[in-house]
Amino acid sequence: MSRTNFETLLKAGCHFGHLKRKWNPAMAPYIFMERNGIHIIDLHKTVAKIDEAAEALKQVAKSGKRILFVATKKQAKEIVAEKATSVNMPYVTERWPGGMLTNFPTIRKAVKKMANIDKLTADGTYSNLSKREILQISRQRAKLEKNLGSIADLTRLPAALFVVDVCKEHIAVKEAIRLGIPVFGIVDTNSDPSNIDFVIPANDDSNKSIEVILDACCGAIAEGLEERKAEKVDAEAAGESNGENAKPRRRSAKARVEKSETTSEATETTEA
Repeated sequence: MSRTNFETLLKAGCHFGHLKRKWNPAMAPYIFMERNGIHIIDLHKTVAKIDEAAEALKQVAKSGKRILFVATKKQAKEIVAEKATSVNMPYVTERWPGGMLTNFPTIRKAVKKMANIDKLTADGTYSNLSKREILQISRQRAKLEKNLGSIADLTRLPAALFVVDVCKEHIAVKEAIRLGIPVFGIVDTNSDPSNIDFVIPANDDSNKSIEVILDACCGAIAEGLEERKAEKVDAEAAGESNGENAKPRRRSAKARVEKSETTSEATETTEA
């Protein structure tokens, strides 16, 4: 069953591309027609691509790996933050920190620095500092929280990158490509889809369009997480049942050893 449909995408305005003069020729396979100087995206292909991307995202989530959402444009920030949080995935909605993926250990040091500042607050060390020092540390903490707060629990490189507007987030895309991390992207008619592993051709400027696509993708991720939980429960139940079945076998083996010892003693007595 498809995760979305033509009518839903049409109502959300997913079919509106950019002006004809701003198009990227590589997007030609996904363009249906031109109307009033604006390219119209083929929503039948968009539906198929959303289903393909959603299934791949579901498998990533089911394997227990993380997906990093990236959207720094104004109309996408709140939506991406909300949807990513709903499935407990990290996201970047402020400026992309250069080298976040290719220089990940340095980013982790910055996150640890933020955690150390929190420890200072918790253990009362702040009370021994001057007002100026407290102000400087507070500002530093606020800056780190703004840029890195959403990835504080990202302890290793993500297994996939989901990007809204691959043209604007080209640095993030390049870093992912360099590290071999698969990229899922909402690609408009002015962008180059050639380096994107899972292309979702759609309007990346409309908040309704972004929301509809993220609903479908995050729904698939939620399904993957639920299936992972169910498999864990089944595995634990199977382990417990195997443990219960193993106990009688151990007892019966012990009984056989005791029986053989008794038999040997009786034989020795008879021979004597």
